[in-house]
Amino acid sequence: MEEHIKKEGKYRFIEVGEGTPMIILHGLMGGLSNFHGVTNYFPNKGYKVLVPELPIYSLPLLKTNVKSFARFLERFIEFKGLKDVILLGNSLGGHVGLLHTKLYPKMVKALVITGSSGLYESAMGDGYPKRGDYEFIKKKAQDVFYDPKVATKEIVDEVFATVNDRRKLVKTLAIAKSAIRHNMSKDLPNMKTPTCIIWGENDSVTPPNVAREFHELLPDSELFWIKECGHAPMMEHPDDFNVVLDEWLQKRKF
Repeated sequence: MEEHIKKEGKYRFIEVGEGTPMIILHGLMGGLSNFHGVTNYFPNKGYKVLVPELPIYSLPLLKTNVKSFARFLERFIEFKGLKDVILLGNSLGGHVGLLHTKLYPKMVKALVITGSSGLYESAMGDGYPKRGDYEFIKKKAQDVFYDPKVATKEIVDEVFATVNDRRKLVKTLAIAKSAIRHNMSKDLPNMKTPTCIIWGENDSVTPPNVAREFHELLPDSELFWIKECGHAPMMEHPDDFNVVLDEWLQKRKF
């Protein structure tokens, strides 16, 4: 995927296809390639898929928070001249999508969240004192998925490098605390944007009850489950994820 990353202005992003804009928002430990299945599938269905690189490690520490990322997304949408976008976010990306939709509702015509923070999250934070222990980090990475083999050596190495980089570690912890502070339970009942919630039945980071609470609180939402699946359905079961999302988009005429 790296060769497809564009650089325009201050933005780095993947852009594939033409049509209705679908913006994908990655998680705290997730790279742009985590959505390979989505970026391969939806351009053939009439969507322009964009995956911007969130400024997780490039903002000043005081601005390293969910709200700054939501504003960054708003500026990216304006920079690209987009309107009526579909936002699709996993984990922290879902939280960014939710907050952006709250702040700029006229920009977003549909929202898709999967394994999203915003209500509750069991973060890796308790394990950071052992950040020098590769096997510990490997186990933490594997626990994100139902099938531990999805946590490839490349993924584990990337997480290990991140938590052993002091500057990145400080910002990672700042973002995790920001996600907890920006609890959206009081905001969600006022958010009328159509929302598709796709969740792994075996998610241990944002457990199934979190998905149910999102569904209960969001007025116009539908909840779909993926079996034998952890925190990142679009990685672990990309075909199932795409079918569920595609059917929902067609049903809602998006």
